[in-house]
Amino acid sequence: MNVQIITDSASDLPKEVLKQYKIKMVPLTVHLDGQDYFDGETIESKIVYDAMKNGASPKTSQVTPETFLNVFQTYAENDQAIIYVGFSSELSGTYQSAHIAKQQLLEERPDVKIATIDTKCASLGQGLVALRAGQLAMDGAAFEDILNIVTYHAEHMEHIFTVDDLEYLQRGGRVSKAQAFFGGLLNIKPLLHVEDGKLIPLEKIRGAKKVLKRMFDVMEERSQDLNNQVLAISHGDALSTAENLAALIKEKYSPKDIIISPIGSAIGAHAGPGTIALFFLNDTYK
Repeated sequence: MNVQIITDSASDLPKEVLKQYKIKMVPLTVHLDGQDYFDGETIESKIVYDAMKNGASPKTSQVTPETFLNVFQTYAENDQAIIYVGFSSELSGTYQSAHIAKQQLLEERPDVKIATIDTKCASLGQGLVALRAGQLAMDGAAFEDILNIVTYHAEHMEHIFTVDDLEYLQRGGRVSKAQAFFGGLLNIKPLLHVEDGKLIPLEKIRGAKKVLKRMFDVMEERSQDLNNQVLAISHGDALSTAENLAALIKEKYSPKDIIISPIGSAIGAHAGPGTIALFFLNDTYK
């Protein structure tokens, strides 16, 4: 490939997809019970979810500029162009680390073609953007073409998700204490989405059974050309629920694929077990 695609572990792409499209994944760090782990490499999300169910409060750290620089240098030495498809800058400092590393690399090697994309996405929303980049790179697309198409995908990626307990998001500062408190009352299930990279409460739904149907409805309201795109569902140790949502979609639509994958430790440490997230494009790149 003339262009190397790099992403971080917040993208939650399955390992087989990363391997198939030769996408390099750089892990965030997860801190659990006094130990540091690399997300997706030295710890699996199931361990984190089980610990959270038992009262643990894992923390995460962004990728450092030094780590990114080492990765970037490896590909630059092989005269490859580089595109980093990054975790939303509104949710982590990881993108900023990559941007700093890019500037350092360009000081050393002004001739290197490198771009860092703040997708304003997370989990498989970011993952779908990275996947599209990987597909284009494998097909031999030009650096500028990949950049244009992938940026468009990032700008039009929808995230619709629900969590079992807003307390987990509140601990990490992703929602307010008031939102977490009222979300836990009267069996109310929160529906959230992402606006400009930030997590925003969308609706409150009474009862868990109604949530999947409402996620499906929102997808229909916002999406375009569902049969000609790849959808994704990520889950916090809730595979059967994710499969139920996929089945609901397949009853009416025939997307190119529906990727189902666990939410990794970096995102899962904040979203918590029981999270279900649906990702799709609200417009397709022509």
